[in-house]
Amino acid sequence: MRKTSAWPLALVYIGLILYASLYPFSDWRYQGIVPWAFLTSPLPKYWTGFDLTVNVLGYMPLGFLLVMSALRVGKDRFAVFLATLTAGVLSLTMESLQSYLPTRVPSNVDLALNVVGALVGAALAPFLDKLGLIDHWSRFRARWFAADARSGLVLLALWPVALLFPAGLPFGLGQVQERLEVALASAMQETPFLNWLPVREIELQPLLPGVELVCVVLGLLIPCLLAYCIIYSPIRRAVLLLLVFAVGVAITVLSAALSFGPEHAWAWLNLPAQVGMVAALVLATSLLWIPRRLTFAALLLALGVDLSLLNQAPASPYFAQTLSTWEQGRFIRFHGLAQWLGWLWPYAVLIYGLIQAGSRESKN
Repeated sequence: MRKTSAWPLALVYIGLILYASLYPFSDWRYQGIVPWAFLTSPLPKYWTGFDLTVNVLGYMPLGFLLVMSALRVGKDRFAVFLATLTAGVLSLTMESLQSYLPTRVPSNVDLALNVVGALVGAALAPFLDKLGLIDHWSRFRARWFAADARSGLVLLALWPVALLFPAGLPFGLGQVQERLEVALASAMQETPFLNWLPVREIELQPLLPGVELVCVVLGLLIPCLLAYCIIYSPIRRAVLLLLVFAVGVAITVLSAALSFGPEHAWAWLNLPAQVGMVAALVLATSLLWIPRRLTFAALLLALGVDLSLLNQAPASPYFAQTLSTWEQGRFIRFHGLAQWLGWLWPYAVLIYGLIQAGSRESKN
């Protein structure tokens, strides 16, 4: 019996499927048809290669991760069948629920392609296991990461996806206060609870360049500290440090190119961002030898300061326009799933750090 990152990743992926399948979660109503009537409907006259590819590839990771979860805990009997059945039930449920959403169309072809994708992904896991690639990963993970690194690895894997959502500042994830206030005020309109909301006497002010620099430093330092929490060796920490910087810059460039056009891919790299990246690299390098117990404290401190500074600033009008473009689904992105990751990822890391710090304190 071994702990595995495959199971929490499978849960995250199921959440992704739920979000992508049921978006926009509004205007639910009975449309006069039985939810499973699509099973006997005629095949659609029009379909594209994109539809086929998305439906097959969309469920392949789920089948793979479910079987991997079973293999890592020694329950490989009927794993492929059960994983495919689970994915099939999930797809059937999603297609049936889509009959209550006017903007979505349930399809028996989509269901069949989803099951095929899950079966291919599920069959791939034992095949790779027989080739020895899974054991190779297990040995690599045992050498590089702490035994309890599962949640930290999942959070690190989600960081690049969170960065796809255009932030008000480079690497500035978790800026939610202004939007949360507007959403609460809208929800409480015409209720006595509206007067309970705090009212600011002074509007949020744009961050000074020096504060922007600090936010860039902390935005890059946080994933580095998260990596340090699950790695002991300073040399291996240094390798992951370079990887974090490379991935962070690459994804930020991609996000800017998708949002503003390829010619503006590097528009975010202003002077505070440049100085902040250099300062973050120097600071993260100086912390390579920090004990793991202190790393959690440093992570929580960095998160607290970063989120406090970011949420004291308003979003610029240009940033608000970018958000509007994203939310209309003009470019990518699982109907705004990256948006939620961009908002919530730092808070998930904060909860992880608090749990880990608390458990270590109790052990001591």
